Amino acid sequence: MRGKLSLADFEHAARRHLPHPIFSYIHGGVEDNHSLHANLAAFREYEFIPRVLNDVSARHTGTELLGLACDAPFGIGPMGISALAAYDGDRVLARAARLARIPMVLSGASLTRMEDVAAEAPGYAWFQAYLPGNDAQAGRMVGRAEAAGFRTLVLTVDTSARANRENNVRAGFSTPLRPGPRLAWQGLTHPRWLAGTFVRTLMTLGLPRFENTANEVAVPVVSRKAARQFNRDNLSWSHVALIRRLWPGRLVLKGILSPHDARIAAEHGVDGIVVSNHGGRQLDGAVAPLRMLPAVAAAAGGMAVMFDGGVRRGGDVLKALALGADFVFVARPFLYAAAVAGEPGVAHAIALLKEEVRRNMASLGIRTIGEAGRELLIHQRADPQG
Repeated sequence: MRGKLSLADFEHAARRHLPHPIFSYIHGGVEDNHSLHANLAAFREYEFIPRVLNDVSARHTGTELLGLACDAPFGIGPMGISALAAYDGDRVLARAARLARIPMVLSGASLTRMEDVAAEAPGYAWFQAYLPGNDAQAGRMVGRAEAAGFRTLVLTVDTSARANRENNVRAGFSTPLRPGPRLAWQGLTHPRWLAGTFVRTLMTLGLPRFENTANEVAVPVVSRKAARQFNRDNLSWSHVALIRRLWPGRLVLKGILSPHDARIAAEHGVDGIVVSNHGGRQLDGAVAPLRMLPAVAAAAGGMAVMFDGGVRRGGDVLKALALGADFVFVARPFLYAAAVAGEPGVAHAIALLKEEVRRNMASLGIRTIGEAGRELLIHQRADPQG
């Protein structure tokens, strides 16, 4: 881990390590990347107002989320095709999360059977489902997630249409993957990834497949059927009501930006929401979730409010908490760490972010995560209050 002093260092290393199409898929947003850049820029609009001469020697970063005891106020968010970026990437992320006592959300677009990931991190592994507006298929998926041992189901609700990810096309990445000279050249020019991830996966785990979609049979990443599994334009609140009746555990909706939608979610008995614009990967021009966080949190009632989008530093975690989040999820940086250095890389990235949170808590004069309140922040356009 020499030289890996921040999450950004893993991103720089992953850019060199991964073939360009795969790095571009992880790194990029959609269309002109407006929302992707806005997610990062929103944090710079807020500055801290430190309090001094408080005894912070006994501070700790632990918190509770939906009944789960966590050692840090952040977890690992869902990212598709993790097993193409890092060998056995989904299980690597799950093991690191369990050891760090933080949640990890398995993507519905993952290449590892949900049952195998749930077994790696009981309670700490959550499942994020992409469901069509089909009662029978939704019921089968909910039943499978329950049988696998998941206690928290995350339903992504902001993907009613396939995103226009032009950057993927330009970089040579597509779903399904289309093997050809360009991809072959990328593999040959990235030998560590080729041998350590791709060839090793083929030899030990077989051809990667989308293992956790609504289809009853796993779909290979090179199959034409892979391009037809993500149409969800008829998913509606009636399906949320159905899933709430069927699912006995904690139910979370991911992709909420409107306070109005937060209130409807609460009326449907949802346990938590994730304020997110899909990492800037779905609707370009969608508002940065940090800007909507206070209003959504105010409308959430008793639901847990989680945040996702643009977190790269411990200070970002604390800003989101101060603006109303109960918890924060981070995705891309932890996948970069897994790609570059496997489970030790993820563990190191978690430790870096956790120590940044702890250090910043001391500078802010707070001892617990619950003390991170709005009074610690000032917006750049606001006038300082004495």
